[in-house]
Amino acid sequence: MTKNLLSDVHMQIMWNRLISVVEEQALTLIRTAFSTSVRESGDLSAGVFNQAGEMIAQAVTGTPGHVNAMAEAVGHFIRDIGVENIFEGDAYITNDPWKGTGHLHDFTVVSPSFRGGKLIGFFACTAHVVDVGGRGFGPDANEVYEEGIFIPIMKFAERGVVNRDLINIIRNNVRESDQVVGDVYSLAACNEIGQRRLMDMMDEFRMNDLEELASFIFKRSYDATVERLADLPQGSFSNSMRVDGYDSPIDIAVRLDVHSDHIVADFEGTSPPSPKGINCPLIYSAAYACYAIKCAIAPEIPNNHASLKPFKIQAPTNCILNAQRPAPVSVRHVLGHLVPDAVLGAIHTMLPGKVPAEGSGALWNLHISARPLQGNNGPADGGQRAEVLLFNSGGMGARPELDGPSATAFPSGVQSMSIEATEHVGPVIFWRKELRDGSGGEGQYRGGLGQIVEISPTSGHEIYFNAMFDRVKNAPRGREGGKDGAPGSVKLDDGTILAAKGRQHVPAGRRLILELPGGGGYGPASKRSDDLVKQDIAFDYIQQKS
Repeated sequence: MTKNLLSDVHMQIMWNRLISVVEEQALTLIRTAFSTSVRESGDLSAGVFNQAGEMIAQAVTGTPGHVNAMAEAVGHFIRDIGVENIFEGDAYITNDPWKGTGHLHDFTVVSPSFRGGKLIGFFACTAHVVDVGGRGFGPDANEVYEEGIFIPIMKFAERGVVNRDLINIIRNNVRESDQVVGDVYSLAACNEIGQRRLMDMMDEFRMNDLEELASFIFKRSYDATVERLADLPQGSFSNSMRVDGYDSPIDIAVRLDVHSDHIVADFEGTSPPSPKGINCPLIYSAAYACYAIKCAIAPEIPNNHASLKPFKIQAPTNCILNAQRPAPVSVRHVLGHLVPDAVLGAIHTMLPGKVPAEGSGALWNLHISARPLQGNNGPADGGQRAEVLLFNSGGMGARPELDGPSATAFPSGVQSMSIEATEHVGPVIFWRKELRDGSGGEGQYRGGLGQIVEISPTSGHEIYFNAMFDRVKNAPRGREGGKDGAPGSVKLDDGTILAAKGRQHVPAGRRLILELPGGGGYGPASKRSDDLVKQDIAFDYIQQKS
């Protein structure tokens, strides 16, 4: 075995070990987090960076929006803090939507990594917190200033001493102070565990810094990605997609300019910003655009600074996917989660038969403010006030050779909170959470099913909820002759139709019913095999036609 081969094998072993370091980093956050969005759903990211702030490795656990936005965010931290102000034992924090991950509900914590008194890199992590004050998690604000507390990039801790003034400010500006402050400490602890495990690894392999390993990872990741790009048809490939928006529809337009060593995704032609909080900062739009391209072109190549480098994302400043401060951005995930379907549509024109039909896309997040009724109708024990967050997923689009997965969170990848955990957090009852029969678009391959969620306040309580749903007026489209998936709906159990976005009321004794969209079908339904049709009928996925 040659020396170079031995060196490559040695580097690969260290690379794999580094992945285990960031996986333990993420697991620490999951185990110590207070909020269910992190603990139950994995709405987080974690990663390790070199001295220049370039992402070397990320934890598999986490969402593309968090991970890919965090990959850019660390550079902002280094520039804003200043290298001369970075000390051992520090931890930095922000929820700046334009320098973090797109809205105020995501806190990012970055911690420098020192070895022998020398700065060698950084650990970073992000998590969604249940409340940041303001109007709450919903789309009704007109400016970011209404949406909650805004923490610019600053020190959470300096040389190991926590900034108590910052903690006090956060505690007095949010509704669920114990949860939010607990999650901030969990983020810092997550990075600390990453640092400890990294030092163990470096001791074992007798490493003084991360630069040689980072160079090895970056070169191979970049070369492998560019190799894939060289095999693609070069030219421009476009797509447009209409979605619901707030009070008026939004058009997402994208053009992919494919070159031998890079791809430019340009969102010129996309609708202008909204007066409401569905706007998306470019850092988040770019995160999901890169994710879609990488899924289609180079899915098995590890996600890091170098494998993302060939993807260039741009959008006009007067575009809803490049919203400028102080635009409201609280539910930026709605447009952000729909970006991959738009990009995959353009890829379909370049590589027919490779990508799925459109799916539900955006999570149907539901933020509930539960309150006890006042007076004689209230509970005898005074009841409970609570902020409850849950994630729900519709169906994915059918694939070129397979049915679409049902009730699956693509592209975010998060899990749904368990009913038991959610009911434990606040005074709510789940009456139904089941697949929505017939919601998948027909085709040679059927779109994935959405789901039906039925929820109510417990006796003596009422709930207000912030709706942030899409694909109600514009259903996921089928591909290559496949039928569209079923659009979603929002209503009460008495038949009252509710809006898909905005703060609304569920009175005591009433139930909220969410019917989530199904994915589009792929190929003409006439080509579906008899065996698959029989299976659909047997599983009650479709109703037998008379």
